[in-house]
Amino acid sequence: MSKQLTWGILGTATIAKQSMIPGILESSTGSIGAIASRSLDKAQAFASEFSIPTAYGSYEELVADPSIDAVYIPLPNHLHKEWVIRSAEAKKHVLCEKPISLNRLELEEMKRVCEENGVLLLDAFMYRYQERYTQIKNHIKNGDIGELRGIRSSFSFNNAGALDNFRMKKEFGGGSLYDIGVYPLSLARMIFEEEPEAITVHSFSPDSHNGVDMSAAGLVEFNNGRFLTFDCGMWAAYRNDAELLGSTGRILIPDPFTGGLEGFQLIQGSETRQIDVEDTNHYAKQADYFAHVVWGETANRFGVEDSLANMRLLDGALESQEKRERVVL
Repeated sequence: MSKQLTWGILGTATIAKQSMIPGILESSTGSIGAIASRSLDKAQAFASEFSIPTAYGSYEELVADPSIDAVYIPLPNHLHKEWVIRSAEAKKHVLCEKPISLNRLELEEMKRVCEENGVLLLDAFMYRYQERYTQIKNHIKNGDIGELRGIRSSFSFNNAGALDNFRMKKEFGGGSLYDIGVYPLSLARMIFEEEPEAITVHSFSPDSHNGVDMSAAGLVEFNNGRFLTFDCGMWAAYRNDAELLGSTGRILIPDPFTGGLEGFQLIQGSETRQIDVEDTNHYAKQADYFAHVVWGETANRFGVEDSLANMRLLDGALESQEKRERVVL
């Protein structure tokens, strides 16, 4: 049997159950040694469903378990900093759900503690490991859509009735920018391979939902007039799409953040080519990437400096929606 990275799952969130736990189990490098919840019954139910050897009724117990190499954190946003730091101090590598922190200052402290303890910290933008993005970037570099001028992306769903959900609480890092706006923001940085210059965001933040942004739309300015226009929302019809606009062509990406198997469309003049991509579960690919970086077998393309740049942009988005003005980054 090949070597394995033993994971601990710090929480019983839906994304852990539906996506990351199956992804680790499907990966070639990972196994799950323990799961923790503040409810032992919940942890035991997950452990039984996924044949996880150990269930803990507290996060502290899992972090202290010497058999665990790495921790996956799907906790509410305001708990990320505390449990990344606690895990790092226990010498655990950490994969943390996005947004990795509430702001750049939090992440600076998290980075320092992880570096002091020699552990990897990675934020869980799973879509980045889809094979189709390698092919898409090759088409751009080959000039197949001319000069890349801009990106348009939308990500929304309707969760407005779930008033007790942590996404509806400002103090928990609630709102659509934190929850799903981070996806088009990170996508633009990944595709343009440069940092933006300014951002402007307009949002709908009703008192009925504790003042969190239930929808937001924005313009992100990049060098030489290039741009990202995006919108995100938790009180809107479901959408999940992206379009890369070139001077002579464009690329349409269906389900850019949750899919991967749908391939993409390359549009050149009146010709539209559907390009199918053979791919595997991007949660499994994320787990394998993480393990190979931990073992020093691959260079980390998405290190903490990349996470800090993402947080700088998100900080700007949050400031812009609060002040209702353009923010220079």
